[in-house]
Amino acid sequence: MVKLTTKIAENADSVGVGAAYGDPVEIEGTTIVPVALAGYAFASGEDAEGQGEAAPAGGGGFSWPVGAYVTRDGYTRFEPNTIALLVVGIPFVCVAARALARVIRALKK
Repeated sequence: MVKLTTKIAENADSVGVGAAYGDPVEIEGTTIVPVALAGYAFASGEDAEGQGEAAPAGGGGFSWPVGAYVTRDGYTRFEPNTIALLVVGIPFVCVAARALARVIRALKK
């Protein structure tokens, strides 16, 4: 079990900022640096009787492209990925609207 934890820790240290920022790409005088929201998690445990036997271990990760830093004519600005913003924004707006409706209903009583 200790070896598994050590291997995971070694790999996690090597990921760092490289998981969130891609390598700069230059296209026709414009430099683009892709940006992503990245995360990962791992878990393992022991058997239910506490015999110290290794239980199944698992892990997973994700990478969500949120946009890119674009440098043109000496100016750098962040350009968001509009599709990612819509995918995240629509459920947020729905939940916020529902919560607001409940608050208004509670205040009317």
